[in-house]
Amino acid sequence: MTGTSTDVGKTVVTAAVAVGYERAGASVAVCKPAQTGVAADEDGDLAVVARLSDPQRRREYRECARYPDPLAPSVAARRSGLAFVTVAEIVDAVDDLRSRSDVVLVEGAGGVAVPFDDVGTTLLDVVTALTASVVVVTHPGLGALNHAALTVGAVRQRDSCLLGLVLGSWPGAPDLAAATNRTELPAVTGVPIIGAVPCGAGTLDAAMFVDRAPDWIDRSFLPLDPTPDLRSAP
Repeated sequence: MTGTSTDVGKTVVTAAVAVGYERAGASVAVCKPAQTGVAADEDGDLAVVARLSDPQRRREYRECARYPDPLAPSVAARRSGLAFVTVAEIVDAVDDLRSRSDVVLVEGAGGVAVPFDDVGTTLLDVVTALTASVVVVTHPGLGALNHAALTVGAVRQRDSCLLGLVLGSWPGAPDLAAATNRTELPAVTGVPIIGAVPCGAGTLDAAMFVDRAPDWIDRSFLPLDPTPDLRSAP
């Protein structure tokens, strides 16, 4: 799960996708490779996923690294004096979760090019190491076409499986840019829109979120075991 930028709705979309998979009968775990902007005793994105998508459900969560400053993981780690998170650590965490769950959702920090360390490691390296499929979360308004095209292009350079775009915060009254982008985003990127999460979804209580979330994401685009023939065209 990645985004075209920060604050585009990745965490709420991750919660919605988890609900969709579980509604289909799959067991789900969630991994956050690098959490930034929260102190050691504060709730991070995984707590938001748990709160929205049913805190009573027995689901595993794993956070590989946490840094207090709300910055890119590499910068936040350097400023805090903490170690950079490594691809090996992330892969080990995901593989451990995979051993007990049908699906592991990995929520990135920011976009695909945000560095994890000082040698340029990014979420794309994690995607490659895991042979993971990618869902791109984007805002729907002005700038979305450029941001989505750049993100999709970066993922395609790694020949990774692109499942689709999700509009992370769809307004109740779309303006002209948002309304036209629902058509233009697939045309510009060559990737289908597979969901739209309404604005304010993150404020719903768990019961309402779990009831509504399956309608926001088209589960047919989220196979349990993506195969090479599902890869998007280069």
